[in-house]
Amino acid sequence: MDKRMLKQAQELQTKLMKAQDELENATVEASSGGGAVTVVVTGQQAIRSIKISPEVVDPEDVELLEDMILAALNEAMEKARELAAKRLGSLTGGLKIPGL
Repeated sequence: MDKRMLKQAQELQTKLMKAQDELENATVEASSGGGAVTVVVTGQQAIRSIKISPEVVDPEDVELLEDMILAALNEAMEKARELAAKRLGSLTGGLKIPGL
């Protein structure tokens, strides 16, 4: 590997590390039930918070609350995956790199 290719590889690695750090700090939000359940997830798909409006907590209908939480989580995770693909895809030229 010549010096130019090595330098390019090192620059790419630096950019990828920076993008991963940015994803760790970036957040996406999703809600369900008209805002009754809100989930915040990082760009690296770590759940930061779940907020549930007290009025939707019904001991007689726990299944509805579970469905709203699941819907909000799934939407937030999809948004996080899209954010990561957008940020990292521009660096990797669309290559699928395991672990990214």
